[in-house]
Amino acid sequence: MTKKNLVLSKKEAKPIIFDAFYQKTGLGKPLVIFCHGYKGFKDWGAWDLVANAFMEAGCFFVKFNFSHNGGTLEQPFDFPDLNAFAENNYSKELEDLENILNHILSTEEYQNELDSKNISLIGHSRGGGIVTIKAAEDSRITKVITWAGISSLDRFDGFDLEAWKREGVVHVLNGRTKQQMPHNFQFYKDYINNEVRLNIKKAVQRLEIPHLIIHAKDDQAVAFSEAESLHSWNTRSELKTITKSNHVFNCRHPWTEDFLPEQLKQVVDSSISLVNDLPY
Repeated sequence: MTKKNLVLSKKEAKPIIFDAFYQKTGLGKPLVIFCHGYKGFKDWGAWDLVANAFMEAGCFFVKFNFSHNGGTLEQPFDFPDLNAFAENNYSKELEDLENILNHILSTEEYQNELDSKNISLIGHSRGGGIVTIKAAEDSRITKVITWAGISSLDRFDGFDLEAWKREGVVHVLNGRTKQQMPHNFQFYKDYINNEVRLNIKKAVQRLEIPHLIIHAKDDQAVAFSEAESLHSWNTRSELKTITKSNHVFNCRHPWTEDFLPEQLKQVVDSSISLVNDLPY
């Protein structure tokens, strides 16, 4: 079963669009929820091939767009809604993940297809920070995996905070789409107001579940040293190093091949092994 562009509507809030990949067998399968990163979306690059790989390995795989990632129901890829993007923040992303998890677990047609006692979260880049915090505060999560994950949500170095506050918005160039991506000042205020909750280091230190950190040695977007920090904060974690790879494990958007790049395949295979309790 491959169900694309399903909609989770929320009262007085933007809807969440998501995909569900699973084999309809009537047997409970490990639930895997994937969170995209900054300036990302569920249909980026080879994420559909990733979802298929998890499905073929016997998992119930869900990927979704954060409600304020800049996509729309009509165009869930790229960033047609920059007003929504400007109003995104970390707290909203955590709430979106909570809503998706609750929705999947409570949807009747999924009840016989997933194992609610085996729930893994996977996050790429900034999404890695989101899933780590969620895993630390939600006892339902049984495994957490980061792909090129960040070690801190304080990514505001280089911003002129006074000018940002005064003008109300700051823009960041999207190198692929050439859009000037807006961040309203509420983004920074949300971080400051929730700094204790949004502390990835503290979240990692609280983890008592399997924690797999996968990172490219030569990642130019999120330095490998951030993976080393994550690993040092949790002695029970595992750090897998990917060589000859970049931040997106040698994938790109659009991805027109029908196979995963070798480095991304290594990432997926290791993740599936952990989810299915196999050596990785």
